[in-house]
This record gives sequence, C-alpha cells and structure tokens, in this order.
Amino acid sequence: MNASDVMTRTLLSVRPHATVAEAIRTMLDNRISGLPVIDEAGRLVGILTEGDLLRRGEMGTERQRSRWLEILMGPGRLAGEYVRTHGRKIGEVMTRDVVSVTLDTPLKEVVELMERHRIKRVPVLDGEVLVGILSRADLLRALLGALEEKPAAATTDEEIRERIRRELAKTAWVPRDGIAITVENGVVDLNGVILDEKEPGVRAVEDHLVWVEPVTGTIIDVPQQAEATVKPTRR
Repeated sequence: MNASDVMTRTLLSVRPHATVAEAIRTMLDNRISGLPVIDEAGRLVGILTEGDLLRRGEMGTERQRSRWLEILMGPGRLAGEYVRTHGRKIGEVMTRDVVSVTLDTPLKEVVELMERHRIKRVPVLDGEVLVGILSRADLLRALLGALEEKPAAATTDEEIRERIRRELAKTAWVPRDGIAITVENGVVDLNGVILDEKEPGVRAVEDHLVWVEPVTGTIIDVPQQAEATVKPTRR
C-alpha cells in the first residue's frame, strides 16, 4: 500500500498569519495534536505540533541556560529561541523543516520516516500542494482493515500448499531447503530440519520438524501427540 491508500484527505490546516491561540483551539476542538501550515496557494510551508508549544514563556517552561552557554550560542540563536517561546503568530513558532511524503510513497518508507524522525504524522504532497496527512491513527485504521479482511478460501490441497509456500518465502528465518510441505485432505504436514527451537510448531498442521541444535549438532525430535491433529505453538 502507498500513502494515498490510507491518508486522511479531509484536511484541517492553518495559515502562517493565524494566531497561536486559534491553532490551539482548533487542535483541542478536533482532538488532534498537529496542524499543517499552508500559504494562500495551498503549498506546505510548515507544521505546528504540540511539541512546538511545550516551551512557552506564558507557562514558564522555556529553557533556562547558564550564562556561558548563552554566550556560546550567540545572540542570533537566542533571539530565534525567544521568538519561538513568545511568538503569537503561527509563522513564528511552527516547524519549517517538514518531513513529507508523496502520494506514491510506500507505507514501509512512511513508517521508517516516522521512526527515524520520531514524528506522529507526515504531510502528503502532490508536487508542492498539500493533499493529505498520514498519521499513526491512519496506519492503525489500515491495519485494522487488513486484520478484518477475510482471505479467499483455498479449495484444493495444492492451493493450500502453494499459499503456505508463498507465506514462508516472505520470511528470512525459514530454511529454504530444509522443510517439505505436503497437504492431504486439508491437513498440512511439515517435515524437515530446523536450527532454532522457536521456528514453527504451527497450529492446525501435522508437525514432524526436527530441531538440530546448531552449536553441538544434537538432534532433538519434536514431541508428538498421537491422537491430536492440532499442535500448540511452541514458544
């Protein structure tokens, strides 16, 4: 899936000349923690989040630094910090260096950006124009839809075997050549060798895997339940 598949298209935004009080009221009324900032042409120029408003002179939460550190920082940086903690307009306190994505950015890359920059949302751009916002809540809604989606039922033993084979092929921890999969009358049978005891003792299959301890080479048979066809997952 891409950003366009899950993003929120109904946007709440603010202009740089709006007041901080107006933005806070919009955020509280709509129970959101951030607002994109756009100009008259709809171009993204910044973003305002709760984090931009934590350090405020009105609350006495601005940073207090030692005199020698203030000297090292210089007057320009100190002046900019003062504006951010006392500014009344969005353009004075917003974050200007915005992490954004495009409509066709894969969700995998979106999540990597969120983790790398420790952010909760990314604006979605079509060229320079803001067309959506993608938040963690949007990702959760997409996940819920995927979890509730019922897969098409496999009708033949060969379809079941092929589906299992494709699923195992996606994972890096499954041996590529050490496991044989057979299906008969809907019952899955696994045979082969694994090198880690945490690898699959899978529910609803006949599990005949053998664990080979990789350091000593000791072969440990998987305990079998003679009459049960459903085996508990080992942990």
